[in-house]
Amino acid sequence: MNAPDLTRPPLTIRRISLDTGRENVAVISRRSRALRPEVFRGFSRVELRINSKVLLATLMITDDDAMIGPDEVGLSEPAFRRFNEPVGSAVSVTPARSPASLDAVRAKIQGHTLSAAEITAIVDDLAHFRYSDMEIAAFLISAARFTTTDELLALVGAMASVGTKLTWDTPIVVDKHCIGGIPGNRTTMIVVPIVAAHGLMIPKTSSRAITSPAGTADTMELLARVDLDVEQMKQVVHACGGCLVWGGHVNLSPADDILISVERPLSLDTPEQMVASIMSKKLAAGSTRLLIDFPVGPSAKVTSANEAMRLRKLFEFVGDHFGISVEVVTTDGRQPIGRGIGPVLEARDVMAVLGNEPGAPADLREKSLRLAAHLLEYDPKLRGGTGYARAKELLDSGAALKKMQQIIDAQGPSPCPAELGSYAADVLAAADGVVNGIDCLRINRLARSAGAPVAKGAGIDLFKKIGDRVEKGEPLYRVYASDRSEFDLALAAAQAESGFAINHHTPADVDLVS
Repeated sequence: MNAPDLTRPPLTIRRISLDTGRENVAVISRRSRALRPEVFRGFSRVELRINSKVLLATLMITDDDAMIGPDEVGLSEPAFRRFNEPVGSAVSVTPARSPASLDAVRAKIQGHTLSAAEITAIVDDLAHFRYSDMEIAAFLISAARFTTTDELLALVGAMASVGTKLTWDTPIVVDKHCIGGIPGNRTTMIVVPIVAAHGLMIPKTSSRAITSPAGTADTMELLARVDLDVEQMKQVVHACGGCLVWGGHVNLSPADDILISVERPLSLDTPEQMVASIMSKKLAAGSTRLLIDFPVGPSAKVTSANEAMRLRKLFEFVGDHFGISVEVVTTDGRQPIGRGIGPVLEARDVMAVLGNEPGAPADLREKSLRLAAHLLEYDPKLRGGTGYARAKELLDSGAALKKMQQIIDAQGPSPCPAELGSYAADVLAAADGVVNGIDCLRINRLARSAGAPVAKGAGIDLFKKIGDRVEKGEPLYRVYASDRSEFDLALAAAQAESGFAINHHTPADVDLVS
């Protein structure tokens, strides 16, 4: 039996106003004159080609000729943007074969250890959007079962090699990362100007929020542009000694962003995947010295000192292999840092600390100083043990605020209005007593329910912390929202379960920064 003839007249591109997230989607008419839809039976993906340019896309078929005509192929917004060809261009469309690297994924599912070449092929196909979400999930779940140290090293190297790789003209390039999970923990925006004001280079790329009420990039965007390209980022760093930009626009380790988007809904967050994600981005960013903040607490990502120690050794192992000096500090992750949770409120706290305002959150200031001190100690000209005093000097003198303003001016004006949500209400204590615990995960979810980070002015403003005495009916925090339905949802959820544990015992003091 002869194979079906797939040599057909080309279709013309039509842009469909449809946001399909990360996936490329192509749509053809069931009455297509150039393609018989039955040819694609058994194929979920197609290959679009113009000369040497190729795009793989998930295929959908429509009966609505008003959407897609018989001589057209529709491209969703992500597909149209990536293919980067004008509307009306002629394109050939054929069934797409599965990427060859899927054989390695199948082997991993069956329990085999993968070679460096196999992992490199998988990462390359991931970064070029050749995998469906189901295929990405299959790889992640198989890797979650077990990942050897050799596989981890190969994964980090391959992820760092795909996309932009930055190099700098100085032997010491410092960086700082927090593994997340703690509301309001916006220390990066204070640490970067302190370190840059001292004279060390700190080209900081940060993420937008995935499951939290704000990422560093979401908050910094209220003060300055964060969607700089690589050349713009380099100009800022050379002028200011540091930057605070969105990593997604710089294209560092793009395969990581794809993996994360599938990991989160599946709640996959193994130590190996966390290390591969963080270290691939730092390797691509050209970092030589890396400080990692591990908040430890009952509702944090790391819940015990033993867990922190195992994760620290894994980071150090990978750092040693790639020539990055890694230092891990464990910090108090029992409660939010600062008062504001959500972009506008967090930006307020950051600028209050940098401006040495009397009401600035003391915990955010102190943690930022101690983290900055660790980074300043990498300066060979600074005497050992003087990092904290130097960080405090730079903050108290206004040098850090001046440096932050320089970075803001260099990155360009913010595109976002810094206004709090117009809907607000207090959540009250249900009993007299002492705040004995705060559920960080619950507070994060409440702030997201209120609309953060999409609504920049949404979030939670905390009035009480662990150890504070409260009376029944006294406000614990205030919920802000920009949309009435989101406000009602968040307030009802907060009143049902505030996230605060109140009893008659004062909790013991904890100092985990080490």
